[in-house]
Amino acid sequence: MIHKKFKTLFVFLGISSSVTAQDTDSLLNQLTDKNNEETVSATFKSTRIVLSQSTETQKKYDLNLLIGHRFGDIGGDFGGSHTLYGLDVATDLYIGLDYGVTDRFTVGVGRSKQDETYNLFLKHKLLQQGKALPISATAFVQGAWVTREDNNNEFKNTGDRSSFFFQALIARKFSNFLSLQLSPGYLVRSVITDPADEKGLFVAGIAGRLKLNKRFSLIADYQWSNLSRSDKLTNTYYNPLGVGIEIETGGHVFALNFMNSPFILENNFLANTQKSWTDGGVRFGFTMSRNFGLHKSKNPDINSKIY
Repeated sequence: MIHKKFKTLFVFLGISSSVTAQDTDSLLNQLTDKNNEETVSATFKSTRIVLSQSTETQKKYDLNLLIGHRFGDIGGDFGGSHTLYGLDVATDLYIGLDYGVTDRFTVGVGRSKQDETYNLFLKHKLLQQGKALPISATAFVQGAWVTREDNNNEFKNTGDRSSFFFQALIARKFSNFLSLQLSPGYLVRSVITDPADEKGLFVAGIAGRLKLNKRFSLIADYQWSNLSRSDKLTNTYYNPLGVGIEIETGGHVFALNFMNSPFILENNFLANTQKSWTDGGVRFGFTMSRNFGLHKSKNPDINSKIY
């Protein structure tokens, strides 16, 4: 079972990195580069927004260190002053590395505290907004692997520890101040805890960035993660909503966020968010992104830069 799932992932990889990178990029470059038409850059300032991925990919030979943190409930039964409004509790911690194989193709790995989950993702920009194209579009696929101990014999087979997420990220930069994104996707899980639930979930997301000034931007995203779920589930699940302030410091991009999801990886929070903004389930979190250029070009016009 697990071999079939990873085979599916690697087939997707091969298609995305070879066919798409060669044939599709060749066609798109003819559209975007014809008559030296300018393309739109920096639709978003980071590869992540609040909860979701953005259409941005790493520059070629650039390595991005990403650290994310989620604290506990600010209010409700599990928040309040006795937990310093959630700051005493770490619900999730993520450390990851993203590497730009090309300007349009990124490979990333990371590890999340939740279920001791390791992830591998591939991200390929298929379309770049410009005079010939009104949007940018990026394909995203992520495999996740749970490594914690099996407490209740839930992982009967090795493959039961895996999950996969496929997503299309479609964005438009309307001006220097406003960018919006749509992101339909599909999550495949090997194990479900509720008999009425589905292993495969269709999801849809919206996200945006509003630039306030040179250093500060308002960011937000919302995921409809219950589109295909039964209304007879044992537990109540909520759609993840996050809002935050993004701060550019030159060498770093910081995001100070509030969200109802305790988790960071899409494979975890899309199907398992049981907190609500209306009952104190909102929490504080932050994301820090630091970009390193690993290759210095002899051409000063294409040197790797922090963006």
